[in-house]
Amino acid sequence: MKKLLISTTIAGLCAMPLIGQAAAYKEVSVSNGGNITGTVAYSGKAKKPKLYSVTKDNDICGTEARKIEYVRVNNGKLMDSVVYLEKIKEGKAFPAGFGDTTVVQEACAFTPFLGVMKNKHKINAINKDPILHNIHTYEIMGRVKKTVFNISQPDQNTISKTVKLKKGAAMKVECDAHDFMHGFVFVAKNPYFAVVAEDGSYTIDNVPAGKYKIKAWHGTLKDQKGKVEVAAGGSTTVDFNFKK
Repeated sequence: MKKLLISTTIAGLCAMPLIGQAAAYKEVSVSNGGNITGTVAYSGKAKKPKLYSVTKDNDICGTEARKIEYVRVNNGKLMDSVVYLEKIKEGKAFPAGFGDTTVVQEACAFTPFLGVMKNKHKINAINKDPILHNIHTYEIMGRVKKTVFNISQPDQNTISKTVKLKKGAAMKVECDAHDFMHGFVFVAKNPYFAVVAEDGSYTIDNVPAGKYKIKAWHGTLKDQKGKVEVAAGGSTTVDFNFKK
């Protein structure tokens, strides 16, 4: 009898949900949803582009120093940033066709510099150069970076990897063969996100009425956080200001 009780207990524990395990986002019909709009600004001293020496594969990569503009500012508005709702449990569906993303390696540069994809979907890395690249992606968790995958691409080919981020909202993309290649991919865990436009504006629509945590993410600057209450059929404004 003791053995039976122990086995039953273990089975029961295994069937229980793991403590702290995040519930999957649930797509439901949203009635009379609201909108969140705003701008993302940057104030403080302007950041100069970072210069990298190009010391190898010059026939493909070029000979001039590679300039990476990590912090792009347009009339006081911050580019290459994403605003999103954090830990929203249910709501609208992801846009049709949104899921995988593609990163192209050509002339020893990543295109696009900032990509977007759906969590638990695939990133397709295309090497168009007739030289070796080694794509290395890192989950960004504050100041900590954790390898997601690290794959050599010695030939002109395409590799595909499924990305599953647990804590972070984005990945840094680098090439271990060329230290001047850099990029980022935002990994959406729900459809309530918006890539900030060139004029610094963003809109997140069809949000179920309620209170939410909202964040503005940038690849090299500290996340900006806020709270927002959305009324049914209403519109609210949340502005962010990154400082350096």
